[in-house]
Amino acid sequence: MKSRDGVLAAVKNYAEWTPLLELAAREVFEMMLGSSVGLRESNADQHEDAFDITSMVGLAGQLCGILSIRCGQKTALRMAAKMLGTTPEAFGQEVQDALGEIANMVAGNFKNKISGLSEGCMLSVPTVITGNDYTMHSLADTAGLELPLNFEGDPFLVTLEIHA
Repeated sequence: MKSRDGVLAAVKNYAEWTPLLELAAREVFEMMLGSSVGLRESNADQHEDAFDITSMVGLAGQLCGILSIRCGQKTALRMAAKMLGTTPEAFGQEVQDALGEIANMVAGNFKNKISGLSEGCMLSVPTVITGNDYTMHSLADTAGLELPLNFEGDPFLVTLEIHA
């Protein structure tokens, strides 16, 4: 097994991982939600301040950081409905559980795409925050990766903050 520094030393620019993060998200959405996602312009006229649900999964071991998925309530309801095979009704805890599990699966799929991380990186239990009046402070010491995506025409954001 490579050391944490050995795995990360091979990557000088974490932006090179963006295509792997995109592939991980696409595969999870296709397999678990039966939906495709597409890239969107990060400066598109779609307001990310309306994202009022954030699901996060921590990564620890050879890669330390936080993967998060942010979206609006309407998008979260549709994602949960697709994942659970129901209609997008206003149901409660299931939405948070589904969004947490989506973040967990994207994080797991992503780490499995990086050589040496599959067994050397553990994931935390997902955390879901509702509302958009919060500030997140991370110990990440890199610029991180930001992946603006569309799900059935609505924007959502996948980010990976890395503590090297």
